[in-house]
Amino acid sequence: MRKILIVDDEINIGLLLSKFLTRNSFSVSTATSGVSAMEYLAKESYDLVLCDYRLEDTDGKEMLIKIKESYPGTGVIIITGYSDIKLAVELIKLGAYDYITKPLYPDEILNTINKAIDTQMALNVNRLEIPAEAPKQKGSKPSSSQTDNFVNGTSAASKELLRQIQLVAPTTYSVILTGESGTGKESVAMAIHLNSPRRDQPFVAMDCGSLTKELAGSEFFGHEKGSFTGALYTKIGHFEMANGGTLFLDEVGNLSYEIQAALLRTVQERKIKRIGSTKEIELDVRIIVATNENLSDAIQKGRFREDLYHRFNEFSLSLPPLRQRGSDIMLFAHTFLKGANQELNRKIHGFSEEVEECIMTYNWPGNVRELKNVVRRASLLTETQEIQLKALPLEISTYAKASAMETSIARTEKPRDLKNAALEAEYEAILKVLREVNFNKTKAAKILNIDRKTLYNKMRAINLES
Repeated sequence: MRKILIVDDEINIGLLLSKFLTRNSFSVSTATSGVSAMEYLAKESYDLVLCDYRLEDTDGKEMLIKIKESYPGTGVIIITGYSDIKLAVELIKLGAYDYITKPLYPDEILNTINKAIDTQMALNVNRLEIPAEAPKQKGSKPSSSQTDNFVNGTSAASKELLRQIQLVAPTTYSVILTGESGTGKESVAMAIHLNSPRRDQPFVAMDCGSLTKELAGSEFFGHEKGSFTGALYTKIGHFEMANGGTLFLDEVGNLSYEIQAALLRTVQERKIKRIGSTKEIELDVRIIVATNENLSDAIQKGRFREDLYHRFNEFSLSLPPLRQRGSDIMLFAHTFLKGANQELNRKIHGFSEEVEECIMTYNWPGNVRELKNVVRRASLLTETQEIQLKALPLEISTYAKASAMETSIARTEKPRDLKNAALEAEYEAILKVLREVNFNKTKAAKILNIDRKTLYNKMRAINLES
């Protein structure tokens, strides 16, 4: 359960927020002063602090600085009764996730809280250990020990990935990250940022996959209060939030052609205007974009602007899928287990031999993201000190089983005649379909256009039926 600390000297507001968030499955504590809030933080860890800007003994800015210095793994949202854009930008640069003005709207604050916690969790997993004495001048090169387990794996693929991160991080180049969905593109973007001279400035991630044409301008550039119907407050766009730091645009290939044109102008001119404003804001933002599709093909099909592609493609980095990262797979699994232990307050020591074999055999189509979800789910289902086979999803345990069966078939010595060749091809086809349907024999029989009894008999013929 996610833990939130509310800091507000208006007891009624704290009470209302506490009840609302508790109903939405959060564990909530409330403090009425800066001093008591720091006492709460010293006693237990929180995922997020909701802090009113005006407190009797301090203010939100001082609280933000103290929290980020002492508890960098805790996210912070500042709440205030008035809108001050200069202050909002300053707070975000100091590490606040967001700045919300009263009155508070339930859907808005719940959405902001969920995004803040997800972002902070990603930061915590991907945070690099930058030594205090590390040089900060432009061009300083980080050591490999400065990277987290995801980036700093032991496989050849991980070592090459790390080498490229070290190469591009100190520069000002825009970067395109490519790779299958779930390969950890945001983790790599974070690694580039935290190993760059911009490491002390904001890292702002934006999901372009869910952007609508109507929302894109406001999300990218922000808007002034009253600039359009529904603009109830002034909003800071992602470019402005990231000013001085790094803006990470995920699933950039999903942007419409019209949005791409507006984005191109911004990248070229390095200036923005909030919707409804005539004031230009100068930008100093490094842009890292990510996609799981081939942008060159998208250009050929007229879905992506070639000029924007070349603006982004000052350096490209391809992330290997998890199945190609060998020894890293169990390294990542243990990292995610450690996180699950902290989240669930468990003391699971590791994985059984059977589970490790399944993890190493499975092809992980969802990559690192799928592995993380599987470990978290298995940790929730495990009451012993070791994760057992029954805690794994069926598709993973059956995939390993199918692989073992294929190996068994391959190793079985048979006369090299046409009949046996045909049988071997038939059993390979059966195994392929069984794997695709997670060993659901009814579905497999339907796809193979045979009845269940025939399928059982064919499997039993080579000791594959179970």
